[in-house]
Amino acid sequence: MICSGCLKESMADFCQSCRKELFDRKSVSCDLSFDSPYNDHTDIFSENTKKISISGVQVKYSLKLDGDTLQLTDRGGEFILKPIPVGTFQNLNQAPANEHLTMQIARQVYKLSIPPNALIRFRDGSQAYIVRRFDRRVGGEKLQQEDFAQLAQMSSESHGQNYKYDLSYEEIAGLIRQYIPTYLIELEKFFKVILFNYLFGNGDAHLKNFSVIRTEHGDYTLTPMYDLLCTKLHSPNESDLALDLFKEGFPPTFEAVGFYTHPDFLEFGQAIGIRKSRVERILKSFTEPVSLALQLIDASLLDSEIKSIYKSIYLDRLSRMKL
Repeated sequence: MICSGCLKESMADFCQSCRKELFDRKSVSCDLSFDSPYNDHTDIFSENTKKISISGVQVKYSLKLDGDTLQLTDRGGEFILKPIPVGTFQNLNQAPANEHLTMQIARQVYKLSIPPNALIRFRDGSQAYIVRRFDRRVGGEKLQQEDFAQLAQMSSESHGQNYKYDLSYEEIAGLIRQYIPTYLIELEKFFKVILFNYLFGNGDAHLKNFSVIRTEHGDYTLTPMYDLLCTKLHSPNESDLALDLFKEGFPPTFEAVGFYTHPDFLEFGQAIGIRKSRVERILKSFTEPVSLALQLIDASLLDSEIKSIYKSIYLDRLSRMKL
């Protein structure tokens, strides 16, 4: 049996480590007690989604633990539930497994800060992705969190419908320097997630997919990373990255080959304020194939054909980043 959290061998739905992180050691099943919103004929989903406010295009729901059972809730939610999305993109039935796999690779292979997450099933058998909320204290008090669209004071009303895509990653780094006292540490975290998104085909990491959160000491830090998935599986013709790396557009090396390569990321890391030696060290860790990443892809619940496509995207981006 495979753990529905970390994808490692387990004697139960969740290994002891995932039970601890996700459910405070409670024995929770990966099978929900209710159908997906597409097969449920009651009003529990409509009532739930009316009363929560979670940003993003995909419909999301709020869950909490009732004993050792996950239940929909309209207050005091501990988890975000994301069912298979509806739309015109490709392979949407693979989206929950895609996000779960990508988040696990980010955490286990590249040591990015990622909230505990898992892949679960509705009663009708369809997949869903859950992630534990990181914007709540023990007891339910909400922590102050702002995404980078809010920090930049950008909205659809002030900047048009595409406002989430109007800045560059270099400009986001400038906001990190402006708002986070420990920006030298946070800039390295930011640089790593940009590399990760490129490596695993996430072309939709826009302004609202990066946030800061207020700590107990009253200052700000980057939140754990969220909404990491290989969007190339669902939208093959999209851009490699949601935003340009540089404020001033594409560098000559990009213009020469039509995509970002090693010199571009080396220049970008230094442009946002990271020492060259550190940039080189980080790049080295992202440009070497990692067997654990391939093992996690094989262990995931993606369909076999989709696993092959996912691997090919990863290996292609590796080759680009070595150029």
